[in-house]
Amino acid sequence: MKAKKFDADFDGGKDVTAALDLSKARRPLRKQRRVNVDFPEWMIESLDREASRLGVTRQSIIKVWLAERLEQASSNR
Repeated sequence: MKAKKFDADFDGGKDVTAALDLSKARRPLRKQRRVNVDFPEWMIESLDREASRLGVTRQSIIKVWLAERLEQASSNR
């Protein structure tokens, strides 16, 4: 597919994923690192209830809440 057609299709709202090789796709500046955090049992139970209510995993809710808090903290500087 030529770049002009790709751009036109994308801008027109068409699905262009078939024209992409996503096998090596990466998110720049989004390298993952693993950390271990110990939480009290009551906190894990609360996280699990909220995650279940929202239909997401415990890890997802922790990531979203931390990202929101960090964004808020950086905007208050």
